[in-house]
Amino acid sequence: MTEDTDPRGDLAERIAGEITLSDDPGATLRKWRTDFGVSQTDLADHLDVSSSVVSDYESGRRESPGIGVVSRLVNALLDIDERRGGDRIRQYARVVSAGFESDIVNDLREYPTQVSLDRFYDAVGATELAEGDQRHVTGHTVIDSIEAITRLSSEEFYRLYGQSTSRALMFTNVTRGESPLVAMRVVNPTPNAVVLHGLDPDALWDHAPKMARLDGFSLAITDDPIDEVLQALRAFP
Repeated sequence: MTEDTDPRGDLAERIAGEITLSDDPGATLRKWRTDFGVSQTDLADHLDVSSSVVSDYESGRRESPGIGVVSRLVNALLDIDERRGGDRIRQYARVVSAGFESDIVNDLREYPTQVSLDRFYDAVGATELAEGDQRHVTGHTVIDSIEAITRLSSEEFYRLYGQSTSRALMFTNVTRGESPLVAMRVVNPTPNAVVLHGLDPDALWDHAPKMARLDGFSLAITDDPIDEVLQALRAFP
């Protein structure tokens, strides 16, 4: 990252743009508020308005907010995040500094020390289907599988590992798991674990566990709500 990088400003511009251009600005505001882990009450208190005002904007009971109101709402979310330590802003900066758009990479973190894979599974509600060669991770990357596979080259895909391959790659927007696991075959070395998010075990590609074993990484699935998974990961380890 260069010295003139402004992650807060960049993130504010992104959020404000999404809300303003959305067909349902209230729903988009609610998405970002929950992503930041901010309650309607906390947001309202920061803005010095009643909770019903925030609720009315999110539900569409109030007229779509203008640019001035959107700016106040967005800056309130960022102020609250900074007051709590700035984790969400730093996460966005990590993704951007790694050279990715945040619609491809939802979260990318390195841990201060290695943690057991079982602890990681517990945090995201994952069930292991195939055991790999390593039982620890030192970081994670959460990836939109469709965006990553359709937009990234093999070299860019490798950069999803961040600082180390000793990590867990979690793929979201998965239907069967075939595409992510085939993509892993062209990336060498492989991560310690791959977690497929959002699919029913009965829908999993039949060859998925075998593919994981061939390449030596652990494979797990989780269907916990993605917002809860991301919140858990931001507090992990």
